[in-house]
Formats: sequence, structure tokens, C-alpha cells
Amino acid sequence: MQQDFQNDTIVALATPAGTGAIAVIRLSGPDSIRIVNKVFHGKNLEEQPSHTLHLGTINDGETLIDEVLVSLFIAPRSYTKEHSAEVSCHASPYIIDRLIRLFIREGARAAKPGEFTQRAFLNGQLDLSQAEAVADLIASTSGASHRVALQQLRGGISGKLQQLREQLIQFASLIELELDFSEEDVEFANREQLSSLVHQIRLELGRMISSFELGNAIKSGLPVVISGKPNAGKSTLLNALLNEERAIVSDIPGTTRDIIEDELVIGGIRFRFIDTAGIRETTDKIEAIGVERAYGKIKQSAIVLYLFDPREVSPVELGGILDEIRTHMAKPENLLAVANKIDLLESEKVRSDYSFAENLLLISAREQQNITILTDALLEKAQAARLDSDETIISNIRHIEALTRTDEALANALEMMEQLVSGELLAFEIRQALHYLGEITGSISNEDLLDSIFSKFCIGK
Repeated sequence: MQQDFQNDTIVALATPAGTGAIAVIRLSGPDSIRIVNKVFHGKNLEEQPSHTLHLGTINDGETLIDEVLVSLFIAPRSYTKEHSAEVSCHASPYIIDRLIRLFIREGARAAKPGEFTQRAFLNGQLDLSQAEAVADLIASTSGASHRVALQQLRGGISGKLQQLREQLIQFASLIELELDFSEEDVEFANREQLSSLVHQIRLELGRMISSFELGNAIKSGLPVVISGKPNAGKSTLLNALLNEERAIVSDIPGTTRDIIEDELVIGGIRFRFIDTAGIRETTDKIEAIGVERAYGKIKQSAIVLYLFDPREVSPVELGGILDEIRTHMAKPENLLAVANKIDLLESEKVRSDYSFAENLLLISAREQQNITILTDALLEKAQAARLDSDETIISNIRHIEALTRTDEALANALEMMEQLVSGELLAFEIRQALHYLGEITGSISNEDLLDSIFSKFCIGK
């Protein structure tokens, strides 16, 4: 997508397509204000200051298209650091299409996906990680994902990585200097100090890398598996949580034979609920496949709700089932035993009989009893308090791959220092580490990488 766009002006719809009250058409480039001004009836836009609004009409020849409000942004005081104009019009698809065609006829061209943000990056307004945060911010569907994207957009990751790079660059320059004087066998970079620095950086990298599990869950939704025997009420619970008839409810055991997923935001965190086939021994080949998939989902889950009917599952049987499920979980402590249908039972007797089960909850999915207690328990397991900290959280898979490669390069550098390997090989590993760190912020990038990143943006951004 990269090109010489110094004399290029682009245009696109910046708001969602479809009929509505207002739409915003964005132009960016050296001729953006001139192009709008040619068809605008009102003040002379080319004589107006930046960050001003102007009411008028846009005509195509003698034909009035719409009454509009034009926002002006004079370079470099704009999102792209170029001259920009935003035309607010009525959101009729006909009007939008007519205006965009008119602007193109007057000299603009249709923007490509992400091209406005790509220009902001190439013009130094944003680094690459901040540019990616723009897309994450637009796509955020919960308070947690919004906070993570906003932190990244404000330079949370960039600032941390810049500190690490500056520390490494100082030593890298000294090692490079040593190579220039290799015949004189001098050492400018103190190996003990360098080793200490690398250890500190790897510790910081380790914290960032370990945050990815949480960051990815925030971005994609925390996977919560609803497991249990057939007819335990799993589909009813899913419907109760979502407050809609999402899953088929039937008294016939084995009704759910595949995976049903849906999402719900609770307390600012997005949970992805997964209703699985009932776990039991079965001779039905199709149902058996569903049971196998259920265990597969349990392995990938962050939290598992094991739903059971105390009338159908004895305390001894429940203990064995919970032990079996824990063996399939990455975090066994995030298993919640949920006794269902308590509207038909004595709650205190259930608590007494199943007191051995940690995190035991009593609900009635059909009557929607104690559902709030269940959602509170989910929030507690999600460790929501961590999201309010100032800790840098990684949610982008490209970033985690680059951080992992950085850590591997620094591990190699440490090993070389311990083995007293030549400075040339040591310098290579540190250069590699600097390269991978630079890839995250875009201080080191290539055209294919940029094309891949910005092509995933919406066209008006």
C-alpha cells in the first residue's frame, strides 16, 4: 500500500454505511480543503483557520446535493498531519455516494483500507503499535478491551519498549566500537554491566509476555465452558446468562451435540460462553464426537462451569467428575461447581452434602435464581482488578511474537557472554534483539508488514 502520497488526496466515508441521521466523509492530502471548497457554497474554506466548523451547501453544478457542516484541519494539526477536511452530511446512501463521487471528480481518489491511519504513522503522528491500537479501540466491545487499547494508543507499550531499546543501544554502540578496534583487544562494554542489563530487560520482557494470556482474553473474550451431564440444564443456563433463547432446551438427554458459543459483557469484561455437549458415556457416534469436542474446549478454557443436578449426581460421583475435568484444565483452580435446579431442593442440604466441592454455587437456571451470584464469581475468577492497574498488557499476537524473539536473542547473548564468545557474535544477537523490538513500534518495518497491518482496518480509518 505504501506509495509517494505527497501530492495525493484521499477520500472515504468515516462513519458506518447505511441510512442514519449523520454521516462524515473524510478527505486528507494537500488538496483536501481546495477540493471541498470548489463545490462548497458558504465561506471561502481556503481562507479559514484550522479547527473551525463551517455551515453551507454542496452543489454539483446547479444541483443542490445537501446542506453540510465542514470541519477544517490545517497541516500538521490533523490526524494524518496533512491538510484534512471532514464533511458532515445527512446519512442518505444516495447523498454519501453523490458527494464522494463529486470529490473524486474534483481530484481526490478513494482511500484504501487503513490509509488514513497509515499516513498518520508514516508522517510520524503515531508509531506502529499506536496505529494498531486505533483498530483495537474501534473494535473494543467491553470496558476492559477499551482500557487496554487506550493504554496502547497513549503510548503505554511504546514508552516501555523505547526505554528497553535505549538501554540496549548504548551497549550495542560500545560493542560495535570494540569491533573497530578488534586488533588492539580492547573492551569498551563492561560485560558484567551488560549481563546485568540483559537480565533486567529479560525480566521485563517476561512480564510483558506473560500478560498476553490476559490481554488476548480481554481482546477476544474470556472463554468460559459450560459443562455437565446431558439434561443438567446447560442450555437453560446459557439462555439465562444471555437473557435470550440462544440454545435449544429439551428434556431429551443429548440434545446439544455440538458447541454453541455466545458473548456477554459482565462488569466491563467480555466473556465468551461455550455450551458443550453433555459429558457422559455414549454409544451414539455423533454424540461421542460432541463429548470429545467438549473436552477439547475445556482444555482451551479460562473458566469451566460444571453444572449438575444434585438429584442425579451423588457427592462421590461429583468428586470424581471434578477431578477428571481438572486434569484437562490449564488452570484447575478456575473450575466452578454449580448445583442447578435448587428451586426443587433444600439449599442447606445441598450445601452440606457437597461441601467438599470448592467454589460451590447454587442456582436455578430455569427460574434465574442466583444468576447474579454466578456472574460475580465469574468476575472474581477473571481477576478484573488486574485490568485497572498501570501494568502494560500485551493483546496483539504480532507484538508477542516479536517480544518472544527479542527474549530468545537476549538469552543467546547471555550464553555467549558466559562462554566468552567473540564480540562480533554478541553484537549480532543484540542487533537482532533491537530489530525485533523496533518491529513492534515500526522504527524498523517493511512494506509487506505495513500492507498486512493496515489492510485489516476499515476504509475510513
